[in-house]
Amino acid sequence: MRKLASIILFLVLSNAFGQTKNSPLQISHLTGDFYVYKTFHDYKGTMISANAMYLVTNKGVVLFDAPWDKTQFQPLLDSIKAKHNKDVVMCFATHSHEDRAGGLEFYKQKGIKTYTIKLTDQILEKNNEKRAEFIIPNDTVFTVGQHKFQVYYPGKGHAPDNVVVWFNKEKVLYGGCFIKSTEAVDLGYLGDANVKEWAKSIRKVQAKFKNPKFIITGHDDWTNTGSLDHTLKLVEDYLKKPSEKK
Repeated sequence: MRKLASIILFLVLSNAFGQTKNSPLQISHLTGDFYVYKTFHDYKGTMISANAMYLVTNKGVVLFDAPWDKTQFQPLLDSIKAKHNKDVVMCFATHSHEDRAGGLEFYKQKGIKTYTIKLTDQILEKNNEKRAEFIIPNDTVFTVGQHKFQVYYPGKGHAPDNVVVWFNKEKVLYGGCFIKSTEAVDLGYLGDANVKEWAKSIRKVQAKFKNPKFIITGHDDWTNTGSLDHTLKLVEDYLKKPSEKK
């Protein structure tokens, strides 16, 4: 009977937390209190994945970017509550695009503190999009519970307002769409990009945040820490093509 009860409990937990490659929300443990989650969005007829991250602290959970799939805004909160028995208390958007800032209003209405830099706020306002509750300086250090992290604007790149987040103790760099996966064969969407400035911005990040153990990219595989170098190479290769110079 005890064995049967154990099997039933296992099945219940598997159903609660279990994920398949087809799950619309996929959560992976990164290291320590860090978790990467993936959602999906139909972009011009192709399902594209987007990576984001959350940090579990003794003061609550900090979210870095919202799901690209708006149907997963609430399931993400529910999954975090079920998995960690904690509520999300803060949400940062790393730039103004929908796959990063699309959940600001939803989470603000849930009583979660939402944050962007001033440039992101200005872009969202100009585009008549929902904005964060709080505006932060371009280089800001936060301490939440037992964790400390730095939100840093390196300059223009994928977007005019892209920021990265650095966790010095754990050597985790959350890059969002500013950093391309080593799987990427090109720079992707460039509608708001400044490719000429991108290389300079990458070098700033490389100089400021040394020897990252983990680099979380905005899309595709994030397990290869060569992604910053790879992004720089993609930028340099792009700029070598005269017909594509911006």
